[in-house]
Amino acid sequence: MNGDMYRVSPPRCNNLEEGRTLEWLVTNGRGGFAMASINQMLTRRYHGLLVAAVNPPVERFVLLAKLDATVLVDGLTYELGTNHYFEAVHPQGYRLLESFTTLPYPTWRWRAGSAVIEQTLCMGYGEDTTFVRYRVVEGDRPVQFSVRPLCTSRHFHVLTNYQEMGPPTVEDRGDMLAFSWAQDRPTWYLSHSGTFRSRADWYYHFVLPTSAARGYDSAQDLFMPGVITQTLEPGGADSLIFAASTEQKTWRAHESAFVEAAARSKVQLPANVEADPLLEALLRSSGDYLATRDGTYKTIMAGFPWFGDWGRDTFISLPGLCLVTGRHAEARRIIETFAKYVDGGMIPNRFPDWGEAPAYNTADATLWYIHSIGRYLAYTGDWSLLADSLFDVVAQIIDAHEKGTRHGIHCCEDGLLAAGEQGYALTWMDAKLPDYAVTPRIGKPVEINALWYNALQFGASFATRLGKMDRARQWEELAQRAKASFNSRFWNDQAGCLFDVVDVEGRAGEVDGAIRPNQLMAISLAYPILDASRWKAVVDICREKLLTPVGLRTLAPGSPGYCPQYAGDVHARDAAYHQGTVWPWLLGPFVSAYVKASSDSPAALETAKSFLNGLLQHIGEAGIGSVSEVADADYPHTPGGCPWQAWSVAEPLRALCEDVLRTHPPVPRERGVSGRPTVGAR
Repeated sequence: MNGDMYRVSPPRCNNLEEGRTLEWLVTNGRGGFAMASINQMLTRRYHGLLVAAVNPPVERFVLLAKLDATVLVDGLTYELGTNHYFEAVHPQGYRLLESFTTLPYPTWRWRAGSAVIEQTLCMGYGEDTTFVRYRVVEGDRPVQFSVRPLCTSRHFHVLTNYQEMGPPTVEDRGDMLAFSWAQDRPTWYLSHSGTFRSRADWYYHFVLPTSAARGYDSAQDLFMPGVITQTLEPGGADSLIFAASTEQKTWRAHESAFVEAAARSKVQLPANVEADPLLEALLRSSGDYLATRDGTYKTIMAGFPWFGDWGRDTFISLPGLCLVTGRHAEARRIIETFAKYVDGGMIPNRFPDWGEAPAYNTADATLWYIHSIGRYLAYTGDWSLLADSLFDVVAQIIDAHEKGTRHGIHCCEDGLLAAGEQGYALTWMDAKLPDYAVTPRIGKPVEINALWYNALQFGASFATRLGKMDRARQWEELAQRAKASFNSRFWNDQAGCLFDVVDVEGRAGEVDGAIRPNQLMAISLAYPILDASRWKAVVDICREKLLTPVGLRTLAPGSPGYCPQYAGDVHARDAAYHQGTVWPWLLGPFVSAYVKASSDSPAALETAKSFLNGLLQHIGEAGIGSVSEVADADYPHTPGGCPWQAWSVAEPLRALCEDVLRTHPPVPRERGVSGRPTVGAR
């Protein structure tokens, strides 16, 4: 594996601006995480060494914000931390930072005089525990360490100051400190292998520059209980170890945690596939997003640091994160988890961060759910799950959509699915400001109807498999009516591609001719709704107008409302979110559509692979080791949004494996109603 994308060396480490914009992340499989910039500056309100999921995978609280270490070498003092205060950066440990890597786990090395100091970090998987280890890996004399824990107990969305927090009760238990806070804030523990000297104090006005640039509150106060010291011999045998946890976890458990973390960092390539840096990187990142819900069920976190588990993101991501990676048991548990939340024929769009009731405000998440069920069955042949429970769920969903459910979602006489109401943005283009939805797309959106046809065809194939022929014929007939209407109504002959929405705002015959990537789903899904004779034209215009090295634009340049940059406060960002901003996840549908529309030659597959190669550079330029949520529409396509995004990893990975490398298992091609291929047909 070429580790360059995971390693940062001078002069990048020593560059203050670059060092604070490059970020690292460790997740724990329950929604909790550790995250900061590579020079250890806290730049977001979400940064911390222990961000615990109190109600997994949501209600996350920042507990241990950071550890600021000072070392005494040959009589000289060196501060390793880097903090941003009003009008000052102090200390400036980034100047001493020689290297940083995330493999096999985050590792920092500073040169302090004649010594090289190493810090490593990992999390216990399945628990809210972070281990931090300091060692002297180079030098010829003992080094004295003094470490100041900077502590809090706040919801990760809400910054606090010392007046609001009040001081905690700190209980010193020898090698463990227990922090108890008022106002029902989580209690947590810091175990250590050093000597603690109480010196309680507050550190005031830490500035979080990335949060400030995004238009959010950007200053916090942190509590410092005292100093933990230890003298270490050179050579790496001695360690100063910390364990921050919501449980009374001792620092002595660190060895197995680091061994397990190293093992999780390794990836297994599919059989008969040569080493491929992009494939390895996407496979390695794919496990970051899996989590538990309610301590039992599996789910997918849409992104880190601030997203929870969103229905749409989960089922766009599931094939890439779970099926091509062989996590079939997890895929089944995720599908079963969401089956429990089906209501009115819909799955939730998201589970709120504060534990409120799930939000059912999406027209596409439930249709992606059926798509994922179909792909799961194609990979696993787990027909008993379909017979025992899932068929009834699918039937409930299709019936509800046909008759009508929330937010004006209903099947029309032409077989097409209409959706939308004022004040809502129900498709994946869901930016919404307080007074209006930026891209409401009320009417019959192109990808919603591609997904609707796909769901009907999957439903018919499921019914055929189970011998429910009346259902199969009913859904097949509706699918064919939708397909005929789609091909007559969505084709934009003047532009040579598909309209984005027809019957806009419910007005019959009114169309939206904006060139957007949503039309690719009419080709890329398991059952393409668009006539094959038109595939190449759609792919060609998306390639010409929308494709960039890191994803597809959401709107063609030159269109009314086109925004070249995704930046500024919430209002500015949401206004640009789907008005040109590049989304890496769209590379998946694009590559799938390109391969379907092209000859199945080695040259075509090589070209398809080239569309993904731009991600290799990106993996080392924002969230190290992963793919960001979005990027600017115009060159140089600066990354933005969430630096770790599930579908940005999942869809390129799926397309790379299924369409280019052909590592996925053979897709069943049984004949169903009307002689068409059944589950998972390509």
